[in-house]
Amino acid sequence: MCGPFPEAAFAASRAEGKENEKRSTITCPVCFRHCVLTEGGIGNCLARANQDGRSVTLNYGMLTSLALDPIEKKPLVRFCPGSYILSAGSYGCNLHCTYCQNWEISQERAKAQYVSPEELTKIAEEQKTRGNIGVAFTYNEPMIGYEYIRDTARLVQAAGMKTVVVTNGSVTAEILREVLPYIDAMNIDLKGFSEEFYRRVQGNLGTVLDFIRIAAEACHVELTCLIIPGENDDPEEMRALSSFVASIRPDIPLHITRFFPRYQMRDRSPTDVGTIYSLAEIAREKLKYVYEGNV
Repeated sequence: MCGPFPEAAFAASRAEGKENEKRSTITCPVCFRHCVLTEGGIGNCLARANQDGRSVTLNYGMLTSLALDPIEKKPLVRFCPGSYILSAGSYGCNLHCTYCQNWEISQERAKAQYVSPEELTKIAEEQKTRGNIGVAFTYNEPMIGYEYIRDTARLVQAAGMKTVVVTNGSVTAEILREVLPYIDAMNIDLKGFSEEFYRRVQGNLGTVLDFIRIAAEACHVELTCLIIPGENDDPEEMRALSSFVASIRPDIPLHITRFFPRYQMRDRSPTDVGTIYSLAEIAREKLKYVYEGNV
């Protein structure tokens, strides 16, 4: 018996191919971008991919930096002051700030080395004699690889130590809740308080505000706002920002930090010290703990 007419066979094959492609295409659930990824496709963050129809982390345990830092460097000033914390960074970020302060670390994929959750926990325990209290996930955007945070933090917690996350707060509430039971403290980077500024860093302000609200209910939270001349230094913006923070809790510490030219934004002068102190005074109208940084 003769087979199907060639055009009909081609049409059927094409339809089947489109259906297979549809089945293998996913929407990444991790951050506000919700990247649509075909099989093998890599997300905007460069750290997640579609493998077998699932969003998986490519940077799991791939560390680009490991250092014992003062806790105040995170910055956290009202959480275990005077202590040290083992700080681990990987590669990848879901924002694209032209003034990135850690771009040498967050983009160093080629130099990343694998450190398992068990190994990192062991290193943290070994550093107790030097004042270490646990592990901080920092330097890049750690929450895009939340699985590593979750798996490691469980072990660190079981070992009686603390876990800290330093984040831009730009992942979904569902992902945040995956790790919150194992986190003791967070420093969240609130980059400004306007949608326009967040568009310039390719972010989403609403996602960050939701992240802050949820995190503040579950662990110690401090916030950092890096002040860039001509970008996010308007006094009224600081009034709105500090009013939002106070609406959650007026005792959430806010770090108002001085900008220095970095990465692709070297055409600006450092933030005037007077601007930092002036904005800090505005924030103190609403907030109990306000700290000037890099002054």
